[in-house]
Amino acid sequence: MAEISTLARPYAKAVFELALASKSFAAWSKQLAAIAEAVAVPAIAQAIRAPGVGKTQLAQVIIEALKSLLDAQGQALVKLLAQNGRLQAAASLAAQFELLRAEAETKVAVVITTAAAVADAQKTALSAAVTKKLNRTVDIVWETDESLITGARIKAGDLVIDGSASGELERLKAALLR
Repeated sequence: MAEISTLARPYAKAVFELALASKSFAAWSKQLAAIAEAVAVPAIAQAIRAPGVGKTQLAQVIIEALKSLLDAQGQALVKLLAQNGRLQAAASLAAQFELLRAEAETKVAVVITTAAAVADAQKTALSAAVTKKLNRTVDIVWETDESLITGARIKAGDLVIDGSASGELERLKAALLR
């Protein structure tokens, strides 16, 4: 069987196109999160894997449980996922949609981990530098990790900038072992 992310990709792209056309990113984010959460409930997850449960029946149970959270398109998506045996990909679909949404909205989630608490002035300066470097609006989560010794580690998607002392020590160690 194909990877879950591979199964979810065409659905995420299709939902993204719908959301883009109707300018309803937030509504779709909520619906996809609700669907992903519903299919993660142990009883529903078990029913998804059970061979005797009908696809239409399964879709109706999920739709009924999420009735107040799903619009007509959200309900249609649940039916489509159930019919095609893709309900298990709901969490990946939601995650991929959020990546597409963030890219379209030119936003990126950034985690900045520092060895010690950072003063507000430094946070402002670092936020501006990261915004300029990534050329996007950034949503920064600040964390502290004393094991970094000093400095900071910045993560934005696949990009990692490690300016910590522990990171530098790891690079030196790797160089010495070569």
